Amino acid sequence: MSVLKRSLLWRRLDTTGTEHVLLTERNGLHARGTIIATDPVPYTCGYELLVDEHWVTKRLSVSTEGAGWLRSVRLERALGHWHVTTAEQGNLDAALTECGQPLAELAGIEEPHRLVEARDVDLAYSPLTTTLPLRRLRIRHDDPGTSHKVTVAWILMPSLQVVPARHTFTTLGEGRIRYESATFAADLAVDGDGYVRRYPGLAELV
Repeated sequence: MSVLKRSLLWRRLDTTGTEHVLLTERNGLHARGTIIATDPVPYTCGYELLVDEHWVTKRLSVSTEGAGWLRSVRLERALGHWHVTTAEQGNLDAALTECGQPLAELAGIEEPHRLVEARDVDLAYSPLTTTLPLRRLRIRHDDPGTSHKVTVAWILMPSLQVVPARHTFTTLGEGRIRYESATFAADLAVDGDGYVRRYPGLAELV
């Protein structure tokens, strides 16, 4: 296992939880992260991410675990196509039902033809993966008002269901970028390397 040189830690604002990631930038990005959260059920998530020199995602491996269940998903992109493998043990649906949440779909992939466009992955509630399209498209260096629409492979948490999603990023200037998806919008504060410092309503860098 390689040693990763930089550490980032975010505190969740919407629930009790954190994301800690170790990373290094060498011919792209290599990151290993741990997420702990209490909503919609208490769970722990571990992930490993590889991004190439153009900041296009090559591979993401994710596992989530809670009381009585364990799920994992692995996404690999090669020759313009995504390959997704999944596994699970126990019953996450039962855990979600007990706390009044909708049943989770089995970890898998919906509308795979739409994911062909995706160059980025977006792990739900993860500020780290929000950085990927920002760096790939050099959005932080755009003139204020410039917008980019991107399709991402969005991994829902903690079910690890994979769905295509459309995000819009608009440069506001002074280290601020507006993120929009469907009816949701937030003005992100990013550092000089494009990593999210504050994601209103979700997380802030400690």
